[in-house]
Amino acid sequence: MPLSNTPYARITWWGVLLAAALSSSAGAITIAKDGSSTATIVVGEGSSEAVRHAARELQFFLKEVTGAELPLAAKGKRGSPRILVGPQAARMADARFATEALGTEGLVIRTVGRDLILSGGEPRGTLYAVYTFLEDYVGCHWWATDASTIPRQRDLKFEKLDVRYVPPFDYREPNWDTAMNRDWAVRNKVFGLFIPLDAETGGRPVIAAPSHSFLYQIPASRYFQSHPEWFSEVDGKRIPEGGQLCLSNEELRREMTRVILEGLRGATNPTHVSIAQNDGGRPCQCAKCRAMDAEEGSPAGGILRLVNAVGEEVAKEFPKVLISTFAYTYSQPAPKFTRPRDNVVVWLCTMGCSYNLPLAEHKKNAGFARDLADWGKIARHLYIWDYTTNFRHYLFIHPNLRVLGPNLRFFLTNHVSGVFEQGATGTPGAEFAELRSWVLAKLLWNPHLDDRKLVDQFLAGYYGPAGEHIGAYINLIHDTMQAGLQSLGCYEQPDRRFMKFETLSKAWSHMQAAERAVSDSPVLLKRVKLAQMPMMYAFMIRWADLRKQAAKLHADWPMPDDPRQVLADFKARAAAIGITRVSELETFDKLEANLKLP
Repeated sequence: MPLSNTPYARITWWGVLLAAALSSSAGAITIAKDGSSTATIVVGEGSSEAVRHAARELQFFLKEVTGAELPLAAKGKRGSPRILVGPQAARMADARFATEALGTEGLVIRTVGRDLILSGGEPRGTLYAVYTFLEDYVGCHWWATDASTIPRQRDLKFEKLDVRYVPPFDYREPNWDTAMNRDWAVRNKVFGLFIPLDAETGGRPVIAAPSHSFLYQIPASRYFQSHPEWFSEVDGKRIPEGGQLCLSNEELRREMTRVILEGLRGATNPTHVSIAQNDGGRPCQCAKCRAMDAEEGSPAGGILRLVNAVGEEVAKEFPKVLISTFAYTYSQPAPKFTRPRDNVVVWLCTMGCSYNLPLAEHKKNAGFARDLADWGKIARHLYIWDYTTNFRHYLFIHPNLRVLGPNLRFFLTNHVSGVFEQGATGTPGAEFAELRSWVLAKLLWNPHLDDRKLVDQFLAGYYGPAGEHIGAYINLIHDTMQAGLQSLGCYEQPDRRFMKFETLSKAWSHMQAAERAVSDSPVLLKRVKLAQMPMMYAFMIRWADLRKQAAKLHADWPMPDDPRQVLADFKARAAAIGITRVSELETFDKLEANLKLP
């Protein structure tokens, strides 16, 4: 079909960033005609590795679409159609083309006469211009590492275009297994510490310390014997393990500064360093720390005083390095007086929140909403560490899809500039991992997209004819969950009251319909069988209770009578895709013990 008829999702952000597609019958640019190229891809001399990679990707996918291999050139023939990739090439059509206002990731898609500019800020903007063009105008979609939609059309032309966009989040990481693939990540425009991007794909941040870093930077094995006063005092006693640091101790601050500077000097091109509380609690209760916490109204004040002191010295030697710290569990509330330095990133964590309704709506989240607003007023760099899986049961049903979009919009209105969406990593097979990765990638790039339409788009593209049945399953589970107004945490046990037999039985019928819809397609059938596994897990882990409910209702039992038969099927499916974990802390060999089948 002609490209001018391809649906285009307009990108907007509060009117601050403009993205518009303008059509005109005059000046249409033809890229390919009857499978032959009619345009040249131009990359200016001296272009970066990322720009050159963007041009090769464009050439590859346009050949996949049209069958025509567009030549790559340094200039191209003026007067014939050219696709100008990168800032250097863009200036061949517009001598005033500039990228300063685009930051590192903003993009421009614009026609100038018979030329098409695909360019952006360095280092990733041009890559994102190419992928946005391929996705929004050509119709390419990269659903998962092994699944994409690449249309076929031997004739390819488009009308006048003028698009300019800068993403509102400068850090966008859906921390799911799919997103750990380099090519999937860059094509879906995600960017973060754990995503393996290289020079070709625009690079990634480099952190010079792990996230919960106190125990690594001031290890008790090295310091406690000589300096017990540097560690948490709990119930009148200094503790070497399972606590925090004594943040009011000036000597500790000097040593932390020395350790951080030494680490940065030994790191290769660091962009971040973490100075963050240990996982767990037990902050220092010494008289000075208690007085400091009381003055600030939050233990975050003491943490920030330490981080700011180190950050001041870091800025002198490493002016571009950012210092990351957590507002997490006991340190979540913002302090009354201390403000983060401009080189400090505060990661506010959503631990303890409910995810069955948007964060702004559930009463359990009122404290988090207040803290988010407070941090948004004082932090230049406010990032969110959000949780999008059930860490106790990766393979269980976790109906939080309807909160992903509202939550990101809520973060944006409170001046958040980066989001880390922690999911199930280290194993394939977690519930709807591919769906969550793709939807989160789209929303992190543009939080104002319709999240439910994104889910539907993925279901159709990834599951084909089974998509509508899986969509019915998702709606049933989410409707039932939200009607009960229960909380939904990220460490849930499987005894959810909303998961009654009637609901699960009906949900399984949708999954069976999905299987029948793609029975003639081995590829789609494999994806559906993976999507069925959380339902199988739900039946197995609550087998005895659900059998009693079915008997009381005189209802047909939808599973085989022998739970071991279901388990054998489940394990075979898991082996086929390489599932290695059942939870954050447990390997797959713990599955049978967890299920406790009769």
